[in-house]
Amino acid sequence: MDPLSQGTVGAAFAQSTGNKNNLLKIAIIGFLAGMAPDLDVLIQSSTDPILFLEYHRQFSHSLFFIPFGSWIIALLIFPLVKNSMNFKTTYIASFLGYATHGLLDACTSYGTLLFWPFSYERIAWNNISIVDPIFTIPALILVGIAIKTKNRRYSFYSIGWIIFYLSLGFVQYERALSTAHLLAESRGHNAERVTLKPSFGNLILWKSIYEYDGSYYIDAIRTVQSSSVCLGESIRIFDYDRHLPTLDKNSQQAKDIERFRWFSQDYLGFDEEKNLVTDVRYSMLPNQIEPMWGVIIDDKRQPREHAIWWTGRDLNQSEWNVFTDMLSGRVCNMYP
Repeated sequence: MDPLSQGTVGAAFAQSTGNKNNLLKIAIIGFLAGMAPDLDVLIQSSTDPILFLEYHRQFSHSLFFIPFGSWIIALLIFPLVKNSMNFKTTYIASFLGYATHGLLDACTSYGTLLFWPFSYERIAWNNISIVDPIFTIPALILVGIAIKTKNRRYSFYSIGWIIFYLSLGFVQYERALSTAHLLAESRGHNAERVTLKPSFGNLILWKSIYEYDGSYYIDAIRTVQSSSVCLGESIRIFDYDRHLPTLDKNSQQAKDIERFRWFSQDYLGFDEEKNLVTDVRYSMLPNQIEPMWGVIIDDKRQPREHAIWWTGRDLNQSEWNVFTDMLSGRVCNMYP
């Protein structure tokens, strides 16, 4: 998730162990520790543009690494707070803040290596958007109230809100999933694989992707009291023989495609206009296939040259209007 959300959750859990005299310092330690695992974004390469995909949300986010990451953060922070708290208190606050990070990231659709180094499976529970102010702002306010009133009771209220909202995400996911299956059946499709992810900043509007007969079908599902659908688009699943028949399978570009396949959990499409292998999980609007990122393949590149990393455009005003219309239910009105 975004750094503010990660820091807020880390602060809330760390703060729950404090007392009225150190709630602010404990919250700051938890906040910093909650953000710290994302320092892995610094692992990049100017010659290998896909390297960051392999290391972001990798070892620093795993359950195995929590004690070590917490210890490093505590060592860095302790000299600044040693006059008011001991190392044990500093470490516990760091531990609780750090421990929340990977678990919270696993709640998104991006994928997190929670079980590294024992497994390289990207865990994605898809029950919250990567950015969700409705989740973050109340939790942050309650952390602030705990500091102002010197009463850690509000830390537990913040934790309660965090748990409630994430649980609500699982409920909404199951409701949207049921609608996605009904939608596929209404088309005469036996969905081979179904994935849903909440759209930006809410648990109401979901992006639905299901696989059938060599294609991905992308739609938006809105679920409140009942569910409705904004019909979307479909795209053929990426296939070397169909889309890149001349690409050398032993070339670095082909290897980069396979690395990208692992990152995207094998949801690969292809944009023929850009010669772009895409991640169909992500688009600006939840019922579209317009990609947000991907790798450009160039047959003219040397066998050892990497593919080109590509990122898409921002949401423009007209697309934002469409998004808000879907979110409000003004244009999602087809029931499977």
